[in-house]
This record gives sequence, C-alpha cells and structure tokens, in this order.
Amino acid sequence: PTHGGSLRVFAQRRDTAAHPVCASVPALREREANAGMSDADFYRGFQVEAERVKDDLTRFLIDAKRQGLTVGAYGAAAKGNTLLNFAGVKRDLLPYVVDKNPVKQGRFLPGSRIPIVSEDHLRASRPDRVLILPWNLADEVMAQLAYIREWGGAFVTAVPRMNLI
Repeated sequence: PTHGGSLRVFAQRRDTAAHPVCASVPALREREANAGMSDADFYRGFQVEAERVKDDLTRFLIDAKRQGLTVGAYGAAAKGNTLLNFAGVKRDLLPYVVDKNPVKQGRFLPGSRIPIVSEDHLRASRPDRVLILPWNLADEVMAQLAYIREWGGAFVTAVPRMNLI
C-alpha cells in the first residue's frame, strides 16, 4: 500500500446510524492502543522526531549554501511540500523543485512559492545536491536521475534521517 496504507473515516453523531461501525474498527483501535497511540507521550515523541527532521533539513540547506553548494529538489508532491513548509524553507535555500508532471511546471509550491520546473532545468543548472522530497521513492528517483553523478552531483533524503547518497 502507498504510504503505509490508507484509512477512510466517517465521523458522525453517536445517535446516527448512517454509517455503521465496521467490524474491523475495534481490532484497529486495539492495535493502536497496544502501540501506545492512546497515550499523549506517543504524540510528543512524534513531535520531537518531526522537529529533528525539520532542524536537520534546515541545517543541511544552510550549510550547503554557506559552502557554496547548489541544491535543487525533486518531487512537487504534498508530502515534500508539507515538509518544506514545516521547516520554513523558501527560495533563498531551495531555488526550485523539479517535477516531471507538465501540469505542475511553471507553477509554485503552495506556501513557500518555490518554483516548479521541468527536468531540463535540472540538467541545465547541474546542482551539487538533489533533495528527493518523495523519500519513499528515492530508489526510483535516483535511477531516473542517475545522470547527475556525471557532474559530481549527489542525492539527499531528509526522512527518516538526512542521508547523502
């Protein structure tokens, strides 16, 4: 399943039977409880981890800029955009995001206003690092963009940890 699976949730008043509770719900709630998801500490840990990812990404981009390294990103999907907005990343640290979908090209990421460009821009700009925003597809993206290694470029992922590949 994509992104670890999906849930469809219907919310309603208790005195409504428009959507009866599916038989799988009690089992799922038990699994969540067993995983500690009923405890606020579970979510505090998630917050701590999210802050670490944010800080590591921001530090990487600032350090790259200070070292004179150029960084572009690949993948203008929701998960990457959410990460960039959470980290407060703007065009000063990440000048563009490449996406192969022509419908997205020429537009901007919501929030950060980072431009979305075609892969031709990546080839022309020859960045030192390419940040792969859809980290779950890193192997596929690296295979597709393997040519960046011809100019000494390298790939980077930010989740679950910063990783220079």
